[in-house]
Amino acid sequence: MATATVRPQTAPTFVPREHGATAMLLTPFFCAAILLRHVYWQEIVTLVAIAVAFAIKDPLVVLARQHWVWKQEHAETPPARRSAAFELLVLAICGLALALTRDWLSFGLLFLGAAAFTVLAVSVNVNNRQRSPWFQVLSSIALTSTSMAACLSGSGSVPAWCWLLWCLCAAQATAGIFVVHARLDARISARKGEQAPSGNRSAALLCQAALLLAAAAAALLGRFWIASALAIAALCYLLELRRQRNPASLQMSLKRVGQQALALSTAFALLIIVGLW
Repeated sequence: MATATVRPQTAPTFVPREHGATAMLLTPFFCAAILLRHVYWQEIVTLVAIAVAFAIKDPLVVLARQHWVWKQEHAETPPARRSAAFELLVLAICGLALALTRDWLSFGLLFLGAAAFTVLAVSVNVNNRQRSPWFQVLSSIALTSTSMAACLSGSGSVPAWCWLLWCLCAAQATAGIFVVHARLDARISARKGEQAPSGNRSAALLCQAALLLAAAAAALLGRFWIASALAIAALCYLLELRRQRNPASLQMSLKRVGQQALALSTAFALLIIVGLW
């Protein structure tokens, strides 16, 4: 008589899987670190703190669901509790190191902002609203602020170019968010044989118009590399929106779409670095 093989359950690992959000988080940090033109050990500490602050959301979501939603304790709750405790300890060590060697008030405000956004993100995830475009726009603004963290951990101040870097990265990320949601709307509607809703597509077109206007303004100011970055991003997104009209294009895997978006974000970041150098 054959016996069934029972595979032991593996403990859940709380590793962020939002590759787009990870790119939004890290790209502005490395752009700012490059533009500082100097290496500081505090940047490494800040990078660790940023990564841990981003990763802690997942175990906190599990703990929040256990407290407010689930009636029975789930198997992932104890690992989530241990993971959150360890990550809080790492954040405390990083925060202490930065407070003792850099302006503690500036980092304190930055940490408070990060904590407030984490609370919001956990609440949104518990209520399963994390795919809301407007929450993702707010996330892009919050995540791209890592450029400021890089400057504070490096030179100890936020230069004027860092504010511009933050705005540019947030604008490019926001424009991409609505393009992705327009594709998702088109895919779903194509499967149902319905006409796609126009909300996200209209928002995406408005974002591309804003990028082109910003590119024109940058060109008038003589910032041609920045103008090129904005114009290229807008044109690529407009081509993607046009491509979404083709039913065959909608069959493209989301992984490939994500890879193309990452390539565009990387090219945008490189042009911005040259423009701000």
